Amino acid sequence: MVSAVQRLRAIHLYRHSLKNMLSWAVRREVFYAEAERIRGEFDQLKTLDDPIQIERALERGEARLRDHQHPDPYIVPYRPGGSMYARNPPFDPSVHIHLDFGREGH
Repeated sequence: MVSAVQRLRAIHLYRHSLKNMLSWAVRREVFYAEAERIRGEFDQLKTLDDPIQIERALERGEARLRDHQHPDPYIVPYRPGGSMYARNPPFDPSVHIHLDFGREGH
């Protein structure tokens, strides 16, 4: 029987495998083919019932993910670490903007 912790580890492993593959496969058709292959591997191991075998499969998968990590992973631009994150920080409160276009004295 699969424990809740093993189920969460499998979900985490699957999601991070797909995210890692997205960093390696820029073209969508390549990514979709690799995503199907990854899903097939997970589906093959879905029938395991022995907790020890499940643990071994998870450990092999986690080690494989660590070995194949992308050196410069893709980060969504607006997330922390992304190329657009905090690109336009808020103005300093001491800066005042006048919207009357040079007619301040009138």
